[in-house]
Amino acid sequence: MAPLDWLTARPIAHRGLHDAAAGIIENSASAFSAAIAGNYGIECDVQVSADGEAMVHHDDALGRLTEGDARLATLSAAALKVAPFKATADRMLTLGELRDLVGGRVPLVIELKSRFDGDLRLTRRVTDVLAGYRGPVAAMSFDPAPIAAMRTLAPQLTRGIVAERHYAHHEWDGMTSATKRNLAWFLHAPKSRPQFVAYSVKDLPAAAPRLAQHLFGLPLLTWTVRSEADRDAAARYADQMIFEGFRPD
Repeated sequence: MAPLDWLTARPIAHRGLHDAAAGIIENSASAFSAAIAGNYGIECDVQVSADGEAMVHHDDALGRLTEGDARLATLSAAALKVAPFKATADRMLTLGELRDLVGGRVPLVIELKSRFDGDLRLTRRVTDVLAGYRGPVAAMSFDPAPIAAMRTLAPQLTRGIVAERHYAHHEWDGMTSATKRNLAWFLHAPKSRPQFVAYSVKDLPAAAPRLAQHLFGLPLLTWTVRSEADRDAAARYADQMIFEGFRPD
């Protein structure tokens, strides 16, 4: 088996195998347990707490899924672990708790959330938590800075870059056109040296991921696959999909 075949061997459940209608909320222990039971890989998000812990949560603030409205970066890990969710008895996990829950049974792909501000606390904590972990695991980010830092902090940890073509969503409004071009075309690659790419399925096919995949041999994941059209694009252009809203089997 090639070194990264595990990354593309099975579909990867986006934020776990969640189903809000059934009370299984994204990035929760229930969603991750469901993915393990289905033998799917797991994708998750991590945010940094005020005390430097890696918390498994997509949003940078409470409110969409939980009670409260504070930013995660202003609360301690202990406070975040007891923040009540609106539709589940699950509570927010630390990355260490997720690591122990998965226990190497399925691949784990961790997206490091970033404000593109040079803060590497989350990167350091992720590498510390994963030190010595023997299961298949990878870290990725839209921000190339954490991925570049991992080359020194944890060269043994598989690292990838998350990207899209246009960066048109309002969350990217603060970026210059030059920064967006740098990200879309992987111009940071000499420093970040990603070992795989996770690219938006809505933007496939695209030249940059195609070059990374076929010229440099990087595995290509695609996100987030939710429809038949998405599945067709994933099957045609990518090596594996990050999916939600259905069971690929």
